[in-house]
Amino acid sequence: MDLFLWIKSLHVISIIAWMAGMLYLPRLFVYHVDAEIGSVQSETFKVMERRLLKAIINPSMIAAWVFGLWMAYELEAWTDAWFHAKFALVFLMSGVHGHLSKCVKQFAADENTRSARYYRILNEVPTVLMIFIVILVIGKPF
Repeated sequence: MDLFLWIKSLHVISIIAWMAGMLYLPRLFVYHVDAEIGSVQSETFKVMERRLLKAIINPSMIAAWVFGLWMAYELEAWTDAWFHAKFALVFLMSGVHGHLSKCVKQFAADENTRSARYYRILNEVPTVLMIFIVILVIGKPF
């Protein structure tokens, strides 16, 4: 297997791990909202959220970016319109990632002010972005 296929494989693996975390973390927040501050349940959610972010979501996002940019360089995709749209959506996904990181810090400090409904809606954002990103990558519609 040549180097490009290794890069592509590692990129896909990174994306799968990143998306798994991005879909699970807001779901943890939905349940964490209902936990009483200082309770064993709340403290357990804090540990789960921190570990998910630090051990899975952050490293996989970095790897997805590194391998994705490496592939874009190899494919010379910088001039393709579909790539520009995909890049914008991945940038937006990274912004959602940043927001989730901020939420982890707020929960850790017992400073969350958002409702479970907010996190249920936020939970759908990575899915919608992922759908459009996959359509752009596979279909290259423009």
